[in-house]
Amino acid sequence: MHQANSKTIRIFDTTLRDGEQTPGVSFTVEAKVEIAKALERLGVDAIEAGFPIVSEGELEAVRKINRLGLSSEIYALSRVNKKDIDALISCDVAHAHLFIATSDLHLKYKLKISREDALDSAISGVEYAKAHGIKVEFSAEDATRTDRDFLLRVYQSVEEAGAERLNIPDTVGTATPEKFADLISHLRSNLHVPLSVHCHNDYGLAVANSIAGVVAGADQAHVTINGLGERAGNTSLEEFVMAASRLYDFKVKINTKLLYDTSRLVSKLSRVLLQPNKAIVGENAFSHESGIHTHGVLNMPATYEPMSPELVGAKRRIQAGKHAGAHGINSQLKALGLDPSPEELKRIVQKVKEIGDQGKPVTDADLDSIARDIMGLEKRQSYFRITDLAVITGINTVPTASVRLSFGNEDTQTRAEIGVGPVDAVLKAIQQITDRFARISLREYRIEAVSGGTDAEAQVMVKVEDDRGNVCSASAVGQDIVMASVSAMMNGINEIMLRRLERIDQPKIEAESLNRHM
Repeated sequence: MHQANSKTIRIFDTTLRDGEQTPGVSFTVEAKVEIAKALERLGVDAIEAGFPIVSEGELEAVRKINRLGLSSEIYALSRVNKKDIDALISCDVAHAHLFIATSDLHLKYKLKISREDALDSAISGVEYAKAHGIKVEFSAEDATRTDRDFLLRVYQSVEEAGAERLNIPDTVGTATPEKFADLISHLRSNLHVPLSVHCHNDYGLAVANSIAGVVAGADQAHVTINGLGERAGNTSLEEFVMAASRLYDFKVKINTKLLYDTSRLVSKLSRVLLQPNKAIVGENAFSHESGIHTHGVLNMPATYEPMSPELVGAKRRIQAGKHAGAHGINSQLKALGLDPSPEELKRIVQKVKEIGDQGKPVTDADLDSIARDIMGLEKRQSYFRITDLAVITGINTVPTASVRLSFGNEDTQTRAEIGVGPVDAVLKAIQQITDRFARISLREYRIEAVSGGTDAEAQVMVKVEDDRGNVCSASAVGQDIVMASVSAMMNGINEIMLRRLERIDQPKIEAESLNRHM
């Protein structure tokens, strides 16, 4: 822990603007509104809602978000020309983020103007926005590759023109923490308004540079959920917030317990999957397989966890695998309601290691099956069973799936859904039925080829979670990807349902109650 800081760092979230510039990402107006509401709940100080001049949809999104009456400040991005600023003004936002490139590289090859032309444009743009009653944050794009004397001249000039805040972007992530801190310190000593930092992750230094920037005198960081952004992305909100608050003791107004859920929401709406080992919010961030680690964590979590998973809204997970030890496996089995003898536990651990040595993962459903086989217990009956399934897809056809499930006392329910593909459609239809019993959501979906050729078998891995925090992994193998996906999903859902039913004194009463609510 570094020396305590009393300074509060503002969080300026640009997921909806710079994050959306991730190749392949395009949010609908409705998705932007949903994310904006989540960002306000998270506690961000400012939301950059979009770049109004880009499209009519972008203009509409900024207007709608601005009209929500959120407690976070709403910003819109604009170049310093009158046309861009007029589009921003039409959104009725109170805050503008204006920018123009200032490095000789950008001036010569992109804008094809002189330094003086860029300076004049910057001043006139700020003055025009200010004349319309808008508060301005100004960015000198590619600041870290701009001549330092000219950069200071630009910032001093727009400060004099009325800009309330100055942002220093490391546009292509070429700064190092030492050099960036030196630049921020230099600017801080020569300017009077608050400073922001905006860092990109091309060298993997976005969070480090942002931290260096606030240590050197900036009081606001531009960030995105999950580090979304062009090329290698922007400073990750969750990583910056936790590092700034936990390691540097800065104050931030973020409800960190909402980080995990907000991350999942943005991942779903952006269709950008998180790498499992993503810091803070990745699936493996609080998962443990190694016997040495699980033994330590089960006795004292701090032995192998730098923070509590609950602090960021996540949960600890012990994973079966070839590196697992008896303590970890036994912990998982107890969570499944199983209590093996020492000899049975030894055999279960050995079987898990044998499967791991074959390069295969061991899911929760697999572990339950292995343990019951070794302990001589009957296999549990599935709560839900698929009795009918039809999928339609094609070039000019919206993928559609119809599913019939039987449950409990042999009652059945049928649902039909559309999706972006046949797998999406059928999984949505299944969830439409099972949601009447328990809110079980798909947290992770992965598919891998087991063999080659057109008749290859594929292994589908899923991870599901219910509204009580129960998490279960399951898998299935098959030549038909849709059917393998259905089997994996059903395995996971059934495991969750059986856990729910077995954790109360009278499972039949709950089952009957669930049936009555269908």
